[in-house]
Amino acid sequence: MSLFSGPTVAEALARPHNAFSGLRLALALMVVVSHAFSVVSGNGLDEPLARSTGFSLGEHAVNGFFAVSGFLVTMSYDRRGWRDYVIARSLRIGPGLVAATLAVSLLLGGALTRLPLSEYLAAPELWRFVRGTLLSFKSNASLPGLFETNPLRSPLGTVWTLKYETICYAGVLVVGLCGLLRRRWAVPALTAALALALAVLEVVRPEMPKGTETALRLPLIFAFGACLYLWRDTVRLTPWPLLGLAAALLLQGHAPARTLLFLSESYAAVWLAFLPPLARPALDPPADLSYGVYLYGWPIQQSLHALFPAASALALLPPALLLALLVAALSWYAVEKPALRLKARALGRRTLGTIEPAGP
Repeated sequence: MSLFSGPTVAEALARPHNAFSGLRLALALMVVVSHAFSVVSGNGLDEPLARSTGFSLGEHAVNGFFAVSGFLVTMSYDRRGWRDYVIARSLRIGPGLVAATLAVSLLLGGALTRLPLSEYLAAPELWRFVRGTLLSFKSNASLPGLFETNPLRSPLGTVWTLKYETICYAGVLVVGLCGLLRRRWAVPALTAALALALAVLEVVRPEMPKGTETALRLPLIFAFGACLYLWRDTVRLTPWPLLGLAAALLLQGHAPARTLLFLSESYAAVWLAFLPPLARPALDPPADLSYGVYLYGWPIQQSLHALFPAASALALLPPALLLALLVAALSWYAVEKPALRLKARALGRRTLGTIEPAGP
């Protein structure tokens, strides 16, 4: 493949294999690696990549997640229609989140809290935590008597991204019901509007609040991933757009470097998923552990730091990765995979023909 020519996205989709599952798992593991530093110090800027690029490895990984999600979720709606889409999205995200919330709040919290178990279970903070996590994806809440000496007390610190994921899912549903997915310029126009808004803010408010940037960044990346699917017959998979990543890093601190970075990362994620050396059956994980790793990596790291407070971030990282994979496997086989079977029965078919995104 030359630098300026390659297959279209549609041609790559027609191949028997891709690397979406492996890529999502790699992104989830990157989030765990990134959080190794902030869990120990309480400062996200202690993560090496955050100092050099302005964004942590975990933030870059979340960008990749949203690009892949935008691509696959839009494909899911396009192939299934709105009823199947709503069932599929609900049963892919909901059961794993409910199980993680209950496991962390009742099992992990009950085991590690400094309070007597009866007092812990009767504490109103416990049930506020459960409600807040499940209803509003609140990720900064704490549990009574848990992780009190940790720099950060939250036991489920990654679920905040599910709020934006759910908003994007709803956006696909609304756009689809309005018939705009069939209008080739509708979603690109939305993507361009988000990119322009972020670029303008970079110019007029270079020190914009992180929350403002995130509220534009994640929908922008998701929408761009959707564009890559909707324009699959036209967009070609070539390495040359990745030069935008280098340009964004060279322009670091100058507008609109961040907007360029996000769009380049979005393209890079989808490009990697179809890269032939990666899209091999031998590299495809036997189980989809990405969602479980993403959900359970943080509480596992918090627990390890609470149990071994003198250990460094790098010392705690290998056991954290191993335990995250093991717990994610338990989540997959005990919760997520049975939910997928339930989803298949609910949709009236034995197997589902599209890749199932989950997370971040």
